[in-house]
Amino acid sequence: MVTETIEGHSIELGYWLSSEEHRPHELVEHALSAEANGFRTAMISDHFHPWTRQQGQASFVWSVLGAIANATSELEIGTGVTAPLLRLHPVVVAQAAATTAALMPGRFFLGLGTGERLSEHVVGRHWPSATVRRAMLEEAVDIIRRLLSGSNVNHQGDHFTVENAELFTRPDSPPKLMVAASGKRGAALAGRVGDGLIGVAPSAPQVEAFDAAGGSGKPHLGQLHVCWAADEAEARQTALRWWPNGAMEGAVLTDLARPGDFEKVAGLVSEDAVAAKVICGPDVDRHVQAIGRFASAGFERVYVHQVGPNQQGFFRFYTDHVIPALNA
Repeated sequence: MVTETIEGHSIELGYWLSSEEHRPHELVEHALSAEANGFRTAMISDHFHPWTRQQGQASFVWSVLGAIANATSELEIGTGVTAPLLRLHPVVVAQAAATTAALMPGRFFLGLGTGERLSEHVVGRHWPSATVRRAMLEEAVDIIRRLLSGSNVNHQGDHFTVENAELFTRPDSPPKLMVAASGKRGAALAGRVGDGLIGVAPSAPQVEAFDAAGGSGKPHLGQLHVCWAADEAEARQTALRWWPNGAMEGAVLTDLARPGDFEKVAGLVSEDAVAAKVICGPDVDRHVQAIGRFASAGFERVYVHQVGPNQQGFFRFYTDHVIPALNA
């Protein structure tokens, strides 16, 4: 959506494509709907597993991105986010990003992060601590940048080895590298090595840590979970069924290995706990206020994730009610 101003803060709404909840062809259809409804930017999740079996999907994001590139003409899209640590070597990520950017010139950015054990353990390697994962990400970003620049890369580092790698399919301009963070240390890393910050909460201290480490003047992108439905009770039930992980925090999110493990934790999650993290129902003011919290914290873009199957209802609600309320 076009940039709006909330209490003196500019904000642009983007659309979140949830690979965990929707089949590949549905993701392409949702990207087309986002473009048709005025969204200029989107992000798509990159997982090997869904959080729970109820969500039920986890397609290979790079194949889906190729289909979206072919189906859309204006929509910018980025990964939210890819972990270039274990499951995907930085060289492979660089090649995938370069090809995608070549398919949609000027419309792709690469979102990077330290990942979760849920999707990264599948290759049978040890799951490192958060400190080690941040060091791995920093080394990976350097490798990816060098490859995207067209260099022939040889690298022998603490975590990765690269031998005579060079990308021959590249876009005219390399895609921006946005780095995700959930705390101050991650935000400082993003400020040092990234072209922008991806945050999962409207945290002003996180923005400040990013800016202080070299991110000042770079974009700050946030993710907002919502569940629109005709009434709040229906929305709360849908959010609990489809996105119980929204109420989980810390090591639970990063260290559990299987969807079945998350389902056991989900059995302890209450509807109230999910509703505290996911904006539920048709109250326009609640959606506007949630967007405003990101704007007040220093974010310029908010990518809105509609939980559950009813994506078209979400598009109508935001087009007919939320955007006019932001304008007002």
